[in-house]
Amino acid sequence: MRQAFAVLVMLCVILVIASGTNFAQEKKEVTLKGTITCAKCDLKLQKTCATVIVVKGDKKDTVYYFDKESNKKYHGDTCTESKKGTVVGTVSTEDKKKVVSVSKLTYE
Repeated sequence: MRQAFAVLVMLCVILVIASGTNFAQEKKEVTLKGTITCAKCDLKLQKTCATVIVVKGDKKDTVYYFDKESNKKYHGDTCTESKKGTVVGTVSTEDKKKVVSVSKLTYE
């Protein structure tokens, strides 16, 4: 019984350490270059408007959704017209989507 309890405690400690490491990695600021556009109007990915940046990759494109605050701030610029640009911010994952919290955005 003691051995089972010790194994359970060790598993909990490992999970806590692993989740802390993952959290630290997600908060690192990154620079994304690509096309800033609307996920509904341009890409037809959603039923509601959402600002995204599409980053071209070697094998496939990656879509990063702007968080709520960033969407409100920048959506008017790109809803009907996509623009090339650069986004600096922190990336996290929500509902299996990559979400960027924008700290700086520049259009080309």
